[in-house]
Formats: sequence, structure tokens, C-alpha cells
Amino acid sequence: MLQILFSLENASVIETVVIPNARGRTTVCVSSQVGCAMNCQFCFTGRMGLRKHLSTAEIVEQAVFARKLFSDEFGSITNVVFMGMGEPLHNVDNVIKASAIMVDEQGLQFSPRKVTVSTSGLVPQIKRFLHESKCDLAVSLNATTDEVRNWIMPINRKYNLNLLLGTLREELRLRRKSIVLFEYVMLAEVNDSMDDAKRLTELVHGISCKINLISFNPHSGSQFKPTPDEKIIEFRNILIQSGLTVMVRLSRGDDQMAACGQLGEPGDYQLPLLRVPDKFQVAL
Repeated sequence: MLQILFSLENASVIETVVIPNARGRTTVCVSSQVGCAMNCQFCFTGRMGLRKHLSTAEIVEQAVFARKLFSDEFGSITNVVFMGMGEPLHNVDNVIKASAIMVDEQGLQFSPRKVTVSTSGLVPQIKRFLHESKCDLAVSLNATTDEVRNWIMPINRKYNLNLLLGTLREELRLRRKSIVLFEYVMLAEVNDSMDDAKRLTELVHGISCKINLISFNPHSGSQFKPTPDEKIIEFRNILIQSGLTVMVRLSRGDDQMAACGQLGEPGDYQLPLLRVPDKFQVAL
């Protein structure tokens, strides 16, 4: 895993991560904003608040530069994921334009199935993205109840699980052959119980999807602890038994603060941590 720092005209810095794979796939993880306004409680980038939306060119250049710099070393860049700094659909105009350039025959010529845009759950922008873009969608879910998601992902207070999943269920019926990737960061004693696994199978019922279970990557100031690997496997097995397609992403890059949820530098100003619900005080 390799980390690239880009310095922008206003002296802001964004981070891009290149992720080689032993099976010959090399992914570039691009940023869409400097910082992020969503304030997800487990995310280091979210501590920054929003500093700047990246332009279409600033987003595309990350993939162009990664291709030029690392293709000789790792082979062709095969995949692009909008999972770096920022909430991509909060910068929806530039992200849709950037992803279109990436898949255009006169652009970067990636397959639309190889470009994935992630979101924390901005429902109106999800509808727009699914109508206007050919690329894949990933949704950072991370909880099976509104109580937990309201706490760890404040966007849920505006677009709750029922609205988010109902929208996906309806929109994907109109977009045949498309599936959504649900990302689920495993937080010890918060969202990793076997009851959570059973609820998750019920929540995504009727949605064409894959589930990506992600080991939490600790960082300074974090309240959370990673779920043990053996419990992640147990959680995975319940999902598989219900017929779901499940991938497990154990930690990569956390030794250099390049892993999922670790990008950025909050600095002196940081968004506030939210009150921990009483039932989770002991767990943290």
C-alpha cells in the first residue's frame, strides 16, 4: 500500500492511496474533498470537518498520476474507488463528472464496473448518481439499528436506515444488473454481535448486494476498538448462511495511517465527538 500526498493551490493537502493486490489487481483510492463534513465517529478524516470540495480535475489527476507513477512497478491500475478523504456525494457534481471521465473511451478508459463511488448515505444524491452514472455504488452502512447509526454516523438522523435502504431497493429495481456494495466497519461491542449479523441479513433482503466487512483501523483519539478477527469470521458465516455474498477486509496500511478511515490531518480545529449512548459506555 502506497500513499501519495498532493499539495493544492491553497496549501491544502489531500491523500491518495495505491493498493496492489497479489491477484494482479491494483486499485487507486481517490479523495473527493479536503476533510469531510459527515463527522462519522470512527473516521479520522471526519475529525477535520469540511475544508474544500475538490474540482473535477483535482479528482481525475489523482488517478492519472497514480497510473503514470506506479504502472511500471505494479502493472496497470485496474480499479478506482472513491473512498479516500471526503464524502463523494457531498461533492456530487464534480464526482459524477470525474467518474464519467474515468470511464470514457477518450478519457481514462476504465470499465464502469471497475469504478466505485462510496457514500455514507445521502439519499437525494444517491438517486441522482444511480440515474446519471454508469459506475458502481458503495454504501457505508456500519450499523443495523437507527440508535447506533444515529450515534456513529450522524447523517442517519436525516436519512435513516428505512429511507436509505428503501431508496436503494426501489432504485436498483430500475437499474438491472447493478448491485450495491455495503461496507460495514466492525466496531467491538458496538455493531458486531450475532444479533447484528441477523438484522443485517434482514435489512438488505431484496437488494442486489455484496457485503464488505472491514476491520476497524484505530487512530489517535478514537473511542473504538477493532473486532477480533475470529469474531469477524463468525459474523461473516451468519451472513453467508443466509445466502449473501460476503468479503472480509482485514487491516492493511494502518501502520502508516493509510488505511480505511485514517486519512487526513485534523489539526487544531476538530469536529466534536458525540455523546456515547449509555448502553455503550462500558464497551468503550
